[in-house]
Amino acid sequence: MANGSHGSRQAAWEFFGAELKRRREDAGLTQVELGARVFVSGAYIGQFEQAIRKPQLDIAQRIDEVLQTDGIFERLWRKLIKDQPYREYFAHVVELERLATEICEYAPTVVPGLLQTREYARAVFLANNPLASEEYIEELVKGRLDRARLLRDAARPLYWVILHETVLRIPVGGPAVMARQLDHIAALMRERVAVLQVVPFAAGAHPEMGKLMKLMEFDDAPPTVYTEAVLSGRLLDEPSVVKRSRSSYDLLRAAALPLEASLALIESAVKDYEQCASTT
Repeated sequence: MANGSHGSRQAAWEFFGAELKRRREDAGLTQVELGARVFVSGAYIGQFEQAIRKPQLDIAQRIDEVLQTDGIFERLWRKLIKDQPYREYFAHVVELERLATEICEYAPTVVPGLLQTREYARAVFLANNPLASEEYIEELVKGRLDRARLLRDAARPLYWVILHETVLRIPVGGPAVMARQLDHIAALMRERVAVLQVVPFAAGAHPEMGKLMKLMEFDDAPPTVYTEAVLSGRLLDEPSVVKRSRSSYDLLRAAALPLEASLALIESAVKDYEQCASTT
């Protein structure tokens, strides 16, 4: 996504926030009072007004109901979400990644988006969109690579990833692409940009089998957990759900190989793919 496009969207969210503040003040409500009526904290309302965080659709709808704004915030929300390059259910996750102080992911079959190389991302998108135009595929790839820049920021979050060994063994894009993808992951580990472990096949049954999970922590907001299914995703911040998800993640850490052994397994897979690529 182009910088100009991102800037215009940010300006539009700033308008959303300014309009929210104006309507709230016209209604004679403080941030805390409005937050209580729409079931979020006053701090959340403040972050919406400053365009630091984006409300989910149900919150925008409740704001309309409380402030009696005839659906303006829902309409603005739908327009802004429609005009961004991510699926509606994933757009909030992208925003929260930028605010998180810690991100913990478990990926059972595919390299997480924040770790993907251009070639790997392209192969994934082509598999999902075999008849799409080159321009559309390139737009998707660019959006994914833009997300990955987060890991190079000075204020990047602590990033902990657990991959199942399946991720290493599915030759997405072919041996050469996989060799470069896994070498990229190994480099991030060696540079201490990411902490990464692998759950080996030998571990057998393990928590959250086959289920993608992303846990995010923030300085001034409740932690969240994101899970995904076919063309849908759920972003949850209910404390009991987040606590159970954190416990599952701790069990995954216990089932995974230690850091050094995980790196060795990835480096071994790189050599296997390089050898395979050289003979084809």
